[in-house]
Amino acid sequence: MKSAKENSKISISIRAMRSSDLEQIVAMERAIFPDPWPRSAFEDHLNQDGWGGFVAVSDEGVVGYACWMVVSDEGHLTNIAVAKSHRRKSVAQHLLEAILVVTKDKSCEFILLEVRPSNEEAIAFYRKYGFDVLYRRPSYYHNPVEDALVMVKYFD
Repeated sequence: MKSAKENSKISISIRAMRSSDLEQIVAMERAIFPDPWPRSAFEDHLNQDGWGGFVAVSDEGVVGYACWMVVSDEGHLTNIAVAKSHRRKSVAQHLLEAILVVTKDKSCEFILLEVRPSNEEAIAFYRKYGFDVLYRRPSYYHNPVEDALVMVKYFD
């Protein structure tokens, strides 16, 4: 899967995540999230059936990533992040769209995700793509401790 986007004078392409991307991804994960995934979690997404990931690449290297998994007819957006220098430039949009395509292609009836209730910007982004809050999962996040909103998007 490859797409290019010109926005604010940047060009990105979306492609499948590779093991050679993990150093950059893990560094971004640590810079962005207070409770970052370990490298092994990304390795699992590369090596297990029904799991995968995409990266957004610019001239500067990996500037965003998103991971997914499919169990039976359920899709799950497990992680998505964009480097601060590339936010508000449609990178997350292209990553999410790639995840929606792959989960639909795998005959998923819906896709789930978790998000911190305090992350109002992300919640608004997901709502724009048709996600609704399904329920609240208490104390899901650990650093700092916070509930998760489980959001769902049903495919027609």
